[in-house]
Amino acid sequence: MQNTLKTTAVFTGFGLHSGAAVTMKVHPAAAGHGIWFKRSDVSGDAMIPARWDAVVPSKLCTLVANAAGASVSTIEHVMAALAGSAIHNALIEIDGPEVPILDGSAALFVEGFLNAGIAAQAAPVVAIRILRRVEVRDGAAFARLEPSDMLEIDFKIDFEDAAIGQQSKVLNMSNGAFVRELSDSRTFCRNADVIAMQARGLALGGTLENAVVFDGAEVLSPGGLRHSDEPVRHKMLDAVGDLALAGAPILGRYIGERAGHAMTNRLLRALFATPGAWMLQDCEGLAGGKLPGVGVHRGDLPLRS
Repeated sequence: MQNTLKTTAVFTGFGLHSGAAVTMKVHPAAAGHGIWFKRSDVSGDAMIPARWDAVVPSKLCTLVANAAGASVSTIEHVMAALAGSAIHNALIEIDGPEVPILDGSAALFVEGFLNAGIAAQAAPVVAIRILRRVEVRDGAAFARLEPSDMLEIDFKIDFEDAAIGQQSKVLNMSNGAFVRELSDSRTFCRNADVIAMQARGLALGGTLENAVVFDGAEVLSPGGLRHSDEPVRHKMLDAVGDLALAGAPILGRYIGERAGHAMTNRLLRALFATPGAWMLQDCEGLAGGKLPGVGVHRGDLPLRS
């Protein structure tokens, strides 16, 4: 069945790129509502759909906007937390243009949702089943969707920095797997990139506490890595969040190599533009274990020091 929150979950912090203080309230919503953002600080049309066709080009994050120009950026982590917790309906009220970065992962969002409580609704989940392979490429980078009975994420990265290097991981996202395996993996960057971004007015809210910063063979962030392969896990987290903009859970295998936010959005656009590549499936009779987030509970949250 579809799920929403029992009560409102409130998050306060700073935008990663803007550095601006922001409060975000994730409210319960009726069955069939889907996920929407509402900018409480703007006049006029403040409602923005969390949907693939509302995504507009943006550097280093996922940004959605409406026809009136209202927008919200860096939505990928909260979208991943919603998808990984099987929350299908919510109204996200936010008083600024960027989602708070919190600790750079999705774990604090998940924890907030579990504290608020997750409520079942009297409507079945409708999923998007992948029927045939769809792929987009850009040089050596590519993203692909293939048929599968559940959401699987297969990701590879390759960085020059010795502390990152080549990493790959494959996971299925059934039940609480996202929360257990990916939710606490933080966004990451190279120290040289931080300096360059801040010189261009980006990453103004970034710190060593809300991002993993690498400098060659060194990890500059206090406490080091939460996982030896934290970078590829975070890329998988981002992919879960960006795929959530499909508007329904995906039953299929996502394969990404050196892929990022823009490429995953291109992949969704290609999917929905390809006749016969997908179908809607009522999941009322589908084994619950095949859907992300079903039955997630506090024990799935990774332990943090």
